[in-house]
Amino acid sequence: MATQRNSRRALAAGAALVVAALVGTTACGGGGGKDGKHGGKAPGFNAGIDKVASASDKKGGELRFIGTQDADSWDPQRGYYGFMWDFARFYTRTLVTPKAAPGKESRAVAPDMATDTGKVSADKKTYTFTLRDGLTWEDGQPITSKHIKYGIERTWAQDKISGGPLWLMQALDPDKTYKGPYKDDSPDKLGLKAIETPDDKTIVFKLPKANGDFPQMLALPAAAPVRPDKDTAEKYGQKPFSSGPYRWVSYTPNKGLELVRNEKWKRESDPVRKALPDKITVKLSTNADDMDNRLIAGDYDLDINATGMGSAGRQKALQSAKANVDNPQTGFIRYAVFPQTVAPFDNEHCRKAVIYAADHTSLQTARGGPDAGGDLATGMIPPSVEGYDPGYDPFRLKQGKPDLDKAREELKACGKPEGFKTTIAVRNNKPPEIATAESLQAALKKVGIQTDIDQYDGAQTTGIIGAPKNVKSKGYGIIIMGWGADFPSGQGFLQPLTDGRFILDSGNNNYGEINDPAINKLYDQAIAETDPAKAGKIFQEANKKVTEGGWYLPFVFEKNIIWRSSRLTNVYTSDAYNGRYDYASLGVAK
Repeated sequence: MATQRNSRRALAAGAALVVAALVGTTACGGGGGKDGKHGGKAPGFNAGIDKVASASDKKGGELRFIGTQDADSWDPQRGYYGFMWDFARFYTRTLVTPKAAPGKESRAVAPDMATDTGKVSADKKTYTFTLRDGLTWEDGQPITSKHIKYGIERTWAQDKISGGPLWLMQALDPDKTYKGPYKDDSPDKLGLKAIETPDDKTIVFKLPKANGDFPQMLALPAAAPVRPDKDTAEKYGQKPFSSGPYRWVSYTPNKGLELVRNEKWKRESDPVRKALPDKITVKLSTNADDMDNRLIAGDYDLDINATGMGSAGRQKALQSAKANVDNPQTGFIRYAVFPQTVAPFDNEHCRKAVIYAADHTSLQTARGGPDAGGDLATGMIPPSVEGYDPGYDPFRLKQGKPDLDKAREELKACGKPEGFKTTIAVRNNKPPEIATAESLQAALKKVGIQTDIDQYDGAQTTGIIGAPKNVKSKGYGIIIMGWGADFPSGQGFLQPLTDGRFILDSGNNNYGEINDPAINKLYDQAIAETDPAKAGKIFQEANKKVTEGGWYLPFVFEKNIIWRSSRLTNVYTSDAYNGRYDYASLGVAK
C-alpha cells in the first residue's frame, strides 16, 4: 500500500545535467528574499534538511499552499496520499503522532491526545492509553475514547469508507470478523471487540498477535477520532469536523480550500502542534509550470503535493533563488521488478543478467540526475527507513555503470547465452518512468536481451500490473514502478512488496510474486519485536535476501528539489512524511 505521489516531472537528460551543475554551485542565491511577498532573506540551500530553518514562535498570517492535485479524500479514514497525511494534522489529532522534529528524529512517535505512548502488556499484545485533559471538538464538546474507537472502526466499513490504509484492520481484526459501525448488528452494540473503552478517558487495544509497529499505525490519520453525530459517511471528506487547531471553512474539489483557527482547541492540551498561522489556504491548479513560477514570484509559500519542481522551475529557482530550495530524500525508491511467473525470470540468473547489464547512471539521469532524481539505490530499503545499510551494495551498483561481462556470465548460467526477448511495462502518465524504460531497453540490447515497451494506462495500474493473471498473460517480464513507506519501518515499506502473504488477485504490490518462507519468517520475527533498532536489523536481513535473490533492480533512492518561501518559519523535512516539510509546525513571517 504505497503512499501516492503523482510525480509529474518530465525530465530530459540535458535538463538533468544542468540541474546537477546548478545544485553543485556554491552561491546561496537569495532571490525571493528581496520583496515584501517573501518576507525577508531566505535561510539558504538545504537549510530545512536535518535542522530547523527560520525558527520562530510568532503567530499570525496566512500560510499559502498551492498544488496541482487534490487529495484522494480529506476524510482521515479514507485519505492515502502522503501530502494529505501531512496536512491532516491541522484538523485531526491521534493518540500518538510522528515526533515534531527534523529528519530521522521524526520516525519516533510522540504523545498527542494520549498522555504517553501507551502502556504495553508483558506479552506485547495489549496497549492502554489515557487521554489528556482539555481535548475538544470544534464546537467545544469533549473528545472521548469512544470517539477515537468509532473513528478507527470506520475503516471496517469498506463499502462506504474505502481507499485508506488497512493496517489497523490487519493488526486488530485480521480475520475481518467485524462489519463496521454502519452494519453493527450485535446485541450490545459495543463495536470492535479488540478495542475497549472502560471510561471516557481510557482506551485499550487488544491485538491477536504482537506488532511492534502498532504505535506507528495509531499515528496515521486513520486512527483519528470521528464523532458519530457528525459522521456523514461518504461525504465526510467534504468538511471533516475538527479535533485539531484548525477548522474547515470552505472546500471546492480541485479548486481549493480554507481553514481558520479552531477557537475551541486548547494549546495546553496539544504538545505537538505550534498552530502559528491564523489561516491556511490551498489553491489547486492544473498548470505545473505556472505553479512553480508563482512560487518563485512569492504568491504562494510551498507546494502541498511536494513532488518536486519541474525542469524549468528548478533551473530558475537554482539560478535566482537557491536559498529558497531544499533537496531532500523523499523516502521513495524507484525500481524495476521481475515477475517470476513470466519466463525466463523464474530463473534468478536471468534476473541478475538484467541487473548487471543495466546502465545505472543512465537510469539515474532518466529520473533527473543525482539531485532531481536521487542517489543510486543499492538495495530495497531507503535511507529514511529503519534497517537501511549504507555500505550494502551486492551488485556494485554505486559504480554507476553496467558490468557486461557479469551479465553475459549470468545469461550463460540461465541457459540463455544469446539473450532473450521480454516486455517492459510502464505507466503512460509517468514521463520519468518511460525514460527509465528506454534507458533499460538500450542497455539490455548490448547483451542480446531484446525488449518491447508497453505503455499502459497509469490510471488503471491496480487492474493491469496489480493483477498477476494479467501480468502473466501480457508477458510483462519487467515492471517499472515506485514505492514509499506508509510508516518508516520494514513492515511499512518492504513487507508489502516481498511477503508472499501479500500477493493479491487485484491491487497486488508484490509484483515479483515473491513467496519465500525464509523471508516471510523474518517479517514475522521483526514485527513481533517492539524495539525499532532490533526490528530494523531483522528487516535488514530480509532486504538482503530480497536483493540478492535478484527480484528487483533498484534505480534510485528518490530526491526532489522543493521550494519554501522566505516567509516560512519552522521549516524542516520529516522522514515520517517522506521528505515533505512538517506542515503542522510551519509559521509565516508577516
